[in-house]
Amino acid sequence: MTATISGARAPSRPAPTAARLRFTDLARLAVVGLRTRKLRAALSALGIAIGVAAIVAVLGLSSSSAAGLNAEIAALGTNLLTVQPGQSITGQNAELPLAAPAMIARLAGVYQVQSTGSTNANVYRSPLIPAVNTNALTVDAATLGLPATAGTSLAQGEYLNAATAREPVCVLGAAAAQLLGIDKVFPGERVWITGTGANGNGGMWLYVAGILSPDILSPDVDSSVLVGFPFAETNLSFDGHPTTIYLKAAYGHVNTVYSQLGNQTDPEDPSSVDVSQPSNALVAQADAKSAFNTLFLGLGAVALLVGAIGVANIMVISVLERRSEIGLRRALGATRGHIRTQFLAEAITLALLGGAAGIITGAAATAIYAHAKGWATVIPTDAWTGGLAATILIGALAGLLPAIRAARLSPTQALWSI
Repeated sequence: MTATISGARAPSRPAPTAARLRFTDLARLAVVGLRTRKLRAALSALGIAIGVAAIVAVLGLSSSSAAGLNAEIAALGTNLLTVQPGQSITGQNAELPLAAPAMIARLAGVYQVQSTGSTNANVYRSPLIPAVNTNALTVDAATLGLPATAGTSLAQGEYLNAATAREPVCVLGAAAAQLLGIDKVFPGERVWITGTGANGNGGMWLYVAGILSPDILSPDVDSSVLVGFPFAETNLSFDGHPTTIYLKAAYGHVNTVYSQLGNQTDPEDPSSVDVSQPSNALVAQADAKSAFNTLFLGLGAVALLVGAIGVANIMVISVLERRSEIGLRRALGATRGHIRTQFLAEAITLALLGGAAGIITGAAATAIYAHAKGWATVIPTDAWTGGLAATILIGALAGLLPAIRAARLSPTQALWSI
């Protein structure tokens, strides 16, 4: 028998190290509660899915629309400039000089110049239409090379030529043709015009030679019935002054030409000349439409908030229903940190599943709509990464309080409910 030395202390055992929760184990634990309560988990994730889908769809449709518009503007050209009369120094409506198109054509960098002139005539489908039903259509004199310069082309028929420009022949803009109920050019197709000088003000028929394609850069052409300058001067009391001058400048000279157009058009009163670049107006219009994105993003944020409340609710209920599981795991050696991490991971997983479903739904909606409109499908990186980041944050915030509450349960307190 071995004697013990008096006063000597028995060797102490090393303190046991806490068990570490591996990531794979954590992943399995995070989906246990979701698998056993599938319907409740799906309904809780639905709010997050709707919110994320709304955000992705709004940003995706906005980007796809902008890409489609930019592609269309690039195809039509950003070098189109227009000149119109403004107001004189005395505040009266100005008038462009007769020689304005020829003077503009002399500018360096300008390679196409065409013009239209407003008349006092009104156009109708037939003489039986009431005079007040003008449909806001105008009868304008037009030069022979207008379509290519204004950014449109013929959809049907033929455009004016040197012969028909002197005869009662017209070409319809796309919107004008639609409002007049003419979708095809048949032989003998006619429209009725009335106004100053039109057959002694009694009205006259114009034969339809062609229909133009929609003109995005020059919407005024869309709603016009175009006749030749010689015919308008002879039959419609047109004085020959252009109302709108369309010109194209070489891409390297657009800004220079833009700055010189006022002086070149009317050297006596340059301030009475309004110069614009139609492509800039389209871009501004697209920017104005994108302002509505804030509203829809706000609605998506509300849906995310509702989803976060749903996740928090299901996690609180889950803690109450799984007290026995928590007590058993604590009794088997799980630490408070393990319990806290488990429920927090479960909340984040639930939110991520809803966010992933929302991203897929939003991207699919964007692709379908963009394909129908003929746009390229563009899903900004910020849309889906922001959606995922938002779902992780929402899951963490929604699950934090329930996770802390679950971790605070002692084994005896939790097992007492068994």
